[in-house]
Parts: sequence; structure tokens; C-alpha cells
Amino acid sequence: MSQLGSEKCVACRADSPKVTQAEINNLLPEIPDWEITSEKEVPQLTRLFSFKGFSAPTDFTMAIASLAEEQGHHPRIILEWGKVSVSWWTHKIRNLHRNDFIMAKKTDDIFSKFLDKNPD
Repeated sequence: MSQLGSEKCVACRADSPKVTQAEINNLLPEIPDWEITSEKEVPQLTRLFSFKGFSAPTDFTMAIASLAEEQGHHPRIILEWGKVSVSWWTHKIRNLHRNDFIMAKKTDDIFSKFLDKNPD
């Protein structure tokens, strides 16, 4: 696990700093399957996870929900048959914060555990 995955989220306020472009450039290689998207001019980290069936993506969604509650940072999760879309951004600053990269890495770590249990 990388250092990013071992970090915990910090509480954010409306004046919390967004990540700089230099920070983004350093953090993105740790989460190479994520992309920065934008919705209503708010940048987000987004990734689509693929599964077989419906049970595994449902369990994955619940694992992310548990993590989100534990860390106090909540994503958008879209659950469908065979896939889960996850988007992280910091609502209070309407931008990306280091927390989002931490949670994306933790989400990847959860997904890796699902792959270990259910190899193709």
C-alpha cells in the first residue's frame, strides 16, 4: 500500500485549500485508473469499476459506504449490474482536496481485495 492509502481524511472547511496542479501531478500516478472529470465546473476524481453480476458490485458499494462513514468523507456512488461508478470531490470547497486522492486510493485498495477474492 502506498503512503496515500495509509493516510486519513482531515476535516475540511469552506476555506480549506484545494490541491494545486503540482500536487495533482504528484498524486495522480498513485491512482492511475482515476480520471479528473468536471460537473458544473466542479472537478472530481471518477472511476468505473467492473464486476460480474450484481452481488459483487453491491458488496463493493457497501464497503465504500462503510469507509466513507469511517473517514467522514462521502462520494457519489452509482451502482448498476456489473459496474460501480465512484466520484470523489470535496463538497465544501467545490474542488479537489488531498482527501479525495486518499479516498480514491483507499477505494482502489478495497477493489483489489475484491479482485483477490474473485479472480477472472
